[in-house]
Parts: sequence; C-alpha cells; structure tokens
Amino acid sequence: MTLPMPFDAAFFTDPYPVYARLRAEGPVHHVTTPDGAPIWLVLRERDVRAGLGDARLSVDKAHARGGYKGFALPPALDANLLNIGPADHLRLRRLVSKAFTPRRVEDLRERVRAAAGRLADGLAAHDGPVDLVEHYANPLPLIVIGDLLGVPEDSRRSFSAWAGAMFDPAHPGQIAESVAHIHRFLLDLIAVRRAAPGEDLLSAMIAARDEGDRLSEDELVSLAFLILLAGSENTQHLISNGLLTLLGHPRQLAAVRADPGLLPAAAEEILRHAHPNQWAIRRFPTQDIDIDGVRVPAGDTVMLGIASANRDPERHRDPDAFDIHREDKQHLSLGQGLHYCLGAPLARMETTIALGTLLERFARVDLAAAPRTLRWRASFRSHALKELPVAVG
Repeated sequence: MTLPMPFDAAFFTDPYPVYARLRAEGPVHHVTTPDGAPIWLVLRERDVRAGLGDARLSVDKAHARGGYKGFALPPALDANLLNIGPADHLRLRRLVSKAFTPRRVEDLRERVRAAAGRLADGLAAHDGPVDLVEHYANPLPLIVIGDLLGVPEDSRRSFSAWAGAMFDPAHPGQIAESVAHIHRFLLDLIAVRRAAPGEDLLSAMIAARDEGDRLSEDELVSLAFLILLAGSENTQHLISNGLLTLLGHPRQLAAVRADPGLLPAAAEEILRHAHPNQWAIRRFPTQDIDIDGVRVPAGDTVMLGIASANRDPERHRDPDAFDIHREDKQHLSLGQGLHYCLGAPLARMETTIALGTLLERFARVDLAAAPRTLRWRASFRSHALKELPVAVG
C-alpha cells in the first residue's frame, strides 16, 4: 500500500517531526511525492548509511522502472556524477577533483574572506532590516564557484534564480522552463570559453573534452551544471540555515563570538543539524532487495533520508538538540564513499568564513521577523529559507 506523504506547509517549515514519527512507525515507507510518484523512504541512520554503500542501489536511471519523474533533465544535463555508474563516475571525478582538494581550497581562503567582507559592508549600508539570503548567503557562493568555473559576474544571479525555481516552482511548467534556460546558458558559456579559454576550471574541462577526448560533450555540459548548481545552491542555504540556527541558540552564539576557534565545530554541527539537503540522490535497486525487513522491488525509486538519519536517536544522543560542543558530530550530509561530496572542503570553508565574517563585522545580528513567519521553500527535497530578514549593527 502506498501512503500519501504529508508535504504540507507544516512539513516545509519543519520536516523533522514527520521524520521522527515515520522512524518510530517503521524503517521504510512507501509514499507518494507531491508530483504523484511512488517512492520508498529509508529513514533510520543505520539503513541510510548502509544504503549509501550498497552497490545494488544504483544511481543510474537505466535501472528505473515506472513512476520516477524527478526534474526530467535533458541528456546534456543528466550525464553528471549523480546519475552515472561507478566507472564513468570515477573517470569524470578525476578530471575535476584537483580543483577541490583541501590544499587548493585553502588557496581560495583569502578570496572568500574578501568577498564575504564586501558583502558584509553591503549589509551595513542598509537602513533597517535586510534579507540575508538575497544580499549575503546567495551571492557569496556564486562569487566563489563562479570565479572558479569562469562564469561572468553579470549572469550568475540568473543561473541562481533558475536553479531556485527548479526546487520551488511558482507555477506549473516552471521546472521545465528553468531547465531549458540553464541548458542554453551553459551551452552559450561553453561556446564562449571554447573560443577564448581562460585559467578557470571550465576551460580546463573543455580542453579535456577537445584535446584529450576524456569526456563526451553531454558529460562536459552536465559536469559544469552539477558543479555550478551544487557549489551555489547547497552552500547558500547552508549559510542561511546555519545563521538562523545560531540565532535560535543565543548561548552557543555567544560562545562562538567569544571564541572564533569554535567556528569549525559550529559549522560541522550545522551540517548535521540543519543541512538543507533532505535526501541523497534517488537510487534504483538492480534486484529485489531487503531493507530492514522490508522488501523493495527492483527498479523502484528509493530515497535515503539524510536529514532523518542525522536526527536518529539510535545514532545520536539528544539528536534534535543543536550542540556545537557535541563530541560525536558525524553526519551523512555530505554523503560517503563513491558519492562523497566533491566540494566538501569548499562548503565547510565558505560556511565557516561566511558566519565568522558576520560575527566579526557586526556586534549585533538579530532576526528581524518572528520565526513562525519565516517563509520556506515548498520542496520535499530541500529545507531552505526563501528569505532571512535580519538587523545588523
């Protein structure tokens, strides 16, 4: 029996009580998504962790059987690291992994700090409350990943708006429209970089395509899409969710202000407690499998609940508490194994610098709206703020 999932306003505002109830009722649930697709939800930490490393759960949609819709990406955007088998995944990952090593990311630290400082100055120039999402959390990752990939400054906000519309469409058909805009945007960008290569990552990827024939044209476009999407979309919401979490815990905020050395620990706990991504990329069993006593047929869509696993009381003591001093901060927010997040070092650094810059620059950062009035995306995939009004001084 397939059950409806309570994807309502209450869920979008705070999905964690729903996860807690479902975990208590059973390890795996067959539900329907807002678009009517049947999926299996895996919610307990031990099962999610096992599923992330289970070779029988493939990300390749060639193994899908009925019901799955997703974003219906064209082939030129779909041949990315999240959708292909292990051999091709490793081949493509090797092409770009050097740009995201801890050492290369550390080389970006001063550029990220300078960008955060400029944006903080912009916040200070506002008279009255200012939306932190629009004026700080959104543009900072766009600056960083845009510079890394070689995206012109005047087109970065357009990409961000199209990406946001994929996760929170305002009208039917907007997802398809946004995907079409992104596709054309990337084709045009690649054409420009092909004609006039630079020192950026995209130019290097184009050279790998044209000179070394190490990836197809669809793989080139898809890889650029994934890097730009993940490098901007995920980090901006991690920053805004993180600040909101700190503002809701004044004692821990005060501790971080008193000792900025606690910022990396705070960022790690934010990753566990408030990461925007709710699920790992969907998977399809290559054969009938058993997940904690529940039989899941081959080809069905399986969603591994990252956010639920991070709040599982069988794994974490007092899991709903935000605690920067928590000794065991292990989480699954960045994945594990083959699909561990390529940009994990960059995401950690950006979040730490973004929050640290705000606390260093302003003696006061206050939420300028009642928490219950904050607007969240109407998305089961991403728990993300549409806006975060704050007063700084």
